[in-house]
Amino acid sequence: MTTDTSQVASDLQYLHGFGNEHESEALPGALPIGRFSPQRVSHGLYAEQFNSTAFTAPRAHNRRSWFYRIRPSAVQGDYRGWQQDRVRTAPITEVPTPPNLLRWDPLPLPTGPTDFVEGLVTIAANGDAMAQAGMGIHLYGANRSMARRYFYCADGELLFIPQMGELLLRTECGRLQLRVGEIAVIPRGMKFAVDLVTDTARGYLAENYGAPLTLPERGPVGANGYANDRDFQYPRAAFEDLDGDFELLCKFAGNFYRAPIDHSPLDVVAWTGNSAPYKYELARFNVMGTVSYDHPDPSIYTVLSSPSDTPGVAGIDFVIFPPRWMVAEDTFRPPWYHRNVMSEFMGLIEGTYDAKEEGFAPGGSSLHNCMSPHGPEAAAFEKASNAELKPDRYRDTMAFMLESRYIIQPTRWALETELRQRDYIKCWDGIKKHFHQ
Repeated sequence: MTTDTSQVASDLQYLHGFGNEHESEALPGALPIGRFSPQRVSHGLYAEQFNSTAFTAPRAHNRRSWFYRIRPSAVQGDYRGWQQDRVRTAPITEVPTPPNLLRWDPLPLPTGPTDFVEGLVTIAANGDAMAQAGMGIHLYGANRSMARRYFYCADGELLFIPQMGELLLRTECGRLQLRVGEIAVIPRGMKFAVDLVTDTARGYLAENYGAPLTLPERGPVGANGYANDRDFQYPRAAFEDLDGDFELLCKFAGNFYRAPIDHSPLDVVAWTGNSAPYKYELARFNVMGTVSYDHPDPSIYTVLSSPSDTPGVAGIDFVIFPPRWMVAEDTFRPPWYHRNVMSEFMGLIEGTYDAKEEGFAPGGSSLHNCMSPHGPEAAAFEKASNAELKPDRYRDTMAFMLESRYIIQPTRWALETELRQRDYIKCWDGIKKHFHQ
């Protein structure tokens, strides 16, 4: 069997359940029964274990899968350096990190032929990839599929946040079709290729150096709400039995490398385990909020979290601001003015964000770092302070935030690009003094 990589299946079937011990086989009998590594695997396959955590990680946190593939991953050429000059890895040392509030216009779509890996540019990063802490924040823009090129990232797992266009992610575990309004996560080290279903595609990519993303605890909310485990979708096995001239790219210790390979590395015929790519439709998030007063903390909108060694303090929280009802009484409903020990990078997938009146366009980005004061701009404050407080439905909007315990360091490109809105700070110039005695 050979997977037709030119055909996009709109009716892909998925496995369901976050972190489940899934199993899938593209050929009957390809999965061993009762053991993982028999002396001889059926169909002449090789057994290979894929580990996203240490062998000795506690069972509740351990992530690993077994692959049954046509060739083991060790069959590949020798790696040589490959240039991708716009990608950076933490720590960012090329420029000092300013305390300024920063905002950027959307990344223009490429004009020349550009695939997903070629179209990456790093806007910021934090922590230290070599210490497995923090994240890289990238933008991507592409106008062609990866074709005979494959990629894996050894520095972190990858969180895809599309903003324009539709992708087909071909991975070692199978295929995921990714639309705007969905997210996808590919584990650290997993090989994949990105095909474009539409002519162009653009979005955000978070590279998580730390502990694998997981679902946050619900606390007093109880057994239900937020993102539900059942709504996370994993691919069914689909393999490529292709020989020829291919190339395998990788990102390792902050650098890119290329190795020739004489076959497709997506040749996993069957797999079982809990370390696999997955996707999630953001519209399924069960939003919680106040039904009395005050604007709640944005942590109640957390979809996924990468925990750190300090309980309750994340390396990354992936937070969304989706359509929802606002009903709070005697309350300033947009986010309040605040200073935060956590650092906040925001992006806008569609619509508008309630704390901004203008200048924050879909595909744009903003950065409010540790202890840098921020909040609604002047026009948004006046509007919210004088609005009639009746139930209000926020429609046609989807913003997200990557919040982190580590200061987020913009790259030289981010500070010098023409996309940077150098007058961003002026949106607070109109704030008036209302004090009276």
